[in-house]
Amino acid sequence: MTPDERTRRYAELTVRVGANVQPEQDVVVMCLIEHAEIARAVTREAYRAGARHVIVLYSDLHLRRAAIELGPEEELGWSPPYLLDWMSRWPDERPALIALTGNPDPDLLADLDPGLVGRADPREIRVLMGSAIAARRFNWSIVSAPNAGWATQIFGEPDVERLWGAVATATRLDEPDPVEAWRAHTERLQARADALEAHGFDAVRFRGPGTDLTVGLLRSSRWMCATFETETGIEHIPNLPTEEVFTTPDWRRTEGFVRSTLPLVTAGTRVSDLVVRFEGGKIVDVSATAGADIIREQLAVDAQAGYLGEIALVDGSSAVKRTGLIFCDTLFDENATCHIAYGRGIPTTLGLDGDQSTDELLERGVNVSAIHTDFMVGGPEVDVDGRDAAGNTTPIIRNDVWQLS
Repeated sequence: MTPDERTRRYAELTVRVGANVQPEQDVVVMCLIEHAEIARAVTREAYRAGARHVIVLYSDLHLRRAAIELGPEEELGWSPPYLLDWMSRWPDERPALIALTGNPDPDLLADLDPGLVGRADPREIRVLMGSAIAARRFNWSIVSAPNAGWATQIFGEPDVERLWGAVATATRLDEPDPVEAWRAHTERLQARADALEAHGFDAVRFRGPGTDLTVGLLRSSRWMCATFETETGIEHIPNLPTEEVFTTPDWRRTEGFVRSTLPLVTAGTRVSDLVVRFEGGKIVDVSATAGADIIREQLAVDAQAGYLGEIALVDGSSAVKRTGLIFCDTLFDENATCHIAYGRGIPTTLGLDGDQSTDELLERGVNVSAIHTDFMVGGPEVDVDGRDAAGNTTPIIRNDVWQLS
């Protein structure tokens, strides 16, 4: 397969399987300027799928650096009104959304004040997008765009071809029939979600070096996996790759401490050796050898940021895990092992459309926040157990191998 053929097949997988673009639907592609090659290929495939308009929103991390370094501090996190006006119509216009990831300059913001970096995301846009996605208004997908800077972060050299090989493995692009491979994969994940549902666990416990964490679950929440469906019935796969089964926990019922087992890259900064402690559901202590201030800044975004919004289970059979790589990109690394996320919960796991008030969602146990940050907590040394309401435990993962049937 030539590089051009590979890029075309990747864009086709993104459009047809990931976002599942519909005839006459508008498509919005959000990416960095360094992702232009993939964005162009996605645009072509979206038009082939019958898209009416394709709009590419390019961002530039160098512009963000300029704003943090030289702009007024009080304006950090500003959302351009023209973008807010347009995006506010998306829940009615219902475009397909495709976001590209893969940081082309991982150290660009490393020397800046972590607190300012953590405040630089356009907050109003983030809230608007999060609410609309929670309400299942869009079919959407996040995929990566291999590039030299990202490859250098992983391999120590700009070996983009090697990175492409790893991405192809993780996304099943190297399978003879990627579409059929994804169908079979989603069926396997659904079987795991069904098994978790059948056991009706009250809590999940993680135990390992530096970790003893119990996450309380909601009786009304269900376990979900790869395939989502919009409120109008469009099936799509939000993450390519995806290896997880997940649910929304009860934000009030997390206790203990947990060590992140893989580096976390958030707000353009690498966080290493993260350890957090929970009391009464809330993160009350944060430590890390690098990047702790970024986490603390995120936790201060709003009153609910420090509570959990997601728990996800992944074992060692993951295609991402089989690459043997740390991608330094949450899209991939969260699909290499179990993870949790502080911040916004996922109302769809309770069958809700996201239109409920903040008070109603919180009362039901679903966390509401402007942020949602995943970090990885699983691996061969971490045992995962399910616990029922009577306190009986059942192994879910041992030695990175799925046990539940």
